[in-house]
Amino acid sequence: MAEKEQQPGHNSATPYNYGRADEESQTKELKRQKRKKLILYIAAFVVFQTIVIAIFSLTVMKVKTPKFRVRAASFETFSVTASSFDMRMNARVGVKNTNFGPYKFDDGTITFFYRGVEVGNAFVPKSTAKFQSTKRFNVAINLSSTTLPTNSELGSDFNSGILPLSCTSRLTGKVELMLVMKKKKATNMNCTMEVNIATQQLQNLKCK
Repeated sequence: MAEKEQQPGHNSATPYNYGRADEESQTKELKRQKRKKLILYIAAFVVFQTIVIAIFSLTVMKVKTPKFRVRAASFETFSVTASSFDMRMNARVGVKNTNFGPYKFDDGTITFFYRGVEVGNAFVPKSTAKFQSTKRFNVAINLSSTTLPTNSELGSDFNSGILPLSCTSRLTGKVELMLVMKKKKATNMNCTMEVNIATQQLQNLKCK
């Protein structure tokens, strides 16, 4: 018996369908990998941006309190007797600003004390300490013992050759960041020092 002739086109579609399905599968896999990479890139970008913002907030945008200090001093006049003193001191002071923006402060006063009693003060004019810099200026102070009580320790201090002094002050102002944000900041001065009567010089100057 003669073999039946194979119907034309009976198996010819199978390789084609398999090939097409394989191509579609590959296309879907490529799209899935692309979406996965895109999600990873977005996640990495978000993490990077978060880190940048955190660093920016902790460094550039963090407002630090400026430091107000007496840096040195010299005497223009110096008069000391057995029971009194009268001198004019030129003090070099500084406002150190470590912020990434200028610190604009209002005028203020530096008050000097001898053992807790006020003996002089100096006017501090308003000014600006530029970003990452120190504003330096001079102030003149007349120091006098006229306000001291009669039972002060001035005589014993003169005998030791050392006149202890201290000074305090407070400046108020604003730190300006990115030309738009302003943050109020006040800085305090608290210094102790000694006047060497023999050499007429300031020594042991300490500020905090």
